[in-house]
Amino acid sequence: MKTLRDVKIGETCTVVKLHGEGAIKRHIMDMGITKGVEIYVRKVAPLGDPVEITVRGYELSIRKADAETIEVQ
Repeated sequence: MKTLRDVKIGETCTVVKLHGEGAIKRHIMDMGITKGVEIYVRKVAPLGDPVEITVRGYELSIRKADAETIEVQ
């Protein structure tokens, strides 16, 4: 399984499935990250947290732990 955490800087991926429970999953979906949406990885902080992405035309920073719950292809 490949997660958003595995995507390299400058690559684009498509969301396959969201893992996680309840409030965390809901929070990710509220940010516009849903099945089938394309995500472009812009930057990763020096220590790997957070990850800066572009999704649905806007920039977003998410924590590494949250990125690991997003399955991509």
